[in-house]
Amino acid sequence: MLLMSALDPIPAATETLVCCYVNATGKMQVARITNIDNWYFERVVFPGQHLMFEAPPMAVLEIHSGMMASSILSDTIPCDRLQIEEVDSLLPEWLPRQAVTEKPTGESVELPIAP
Repeated sequence: MLLMSALDPIPAATETLVCCYVNATGKMQVARITNIDNWYFERVVFPGQHLMFEAPPMAVLEIHSGMMASSILSDTIPCDRLQIEEVDSLLPEWLPRQAVTEKPTGESVELPIAP
């Protein structure tokens, strides 16, 4: 499971896709999924940001844009069109490629310094 999905868990026994949306505009956007029962997904997506998330195949990503008090629904994208096959290809080189299966211990961990 992707870390982002841990914040808003998808209902149990639901098949999911790993998806990626890129904000190719110069403005901040809000991405929402509202068409899945018992689940609500909303994230701010900054210009140039890649938003990776898990969603059921029938989910529809709504892209809202606009200024402070107003928001305009500017696009709707079926999540099956945003599906990615190889998550590793989008991860930074310094990030470990193996899933973490251990429980946190509360100990400090030294992270590698990116070149």
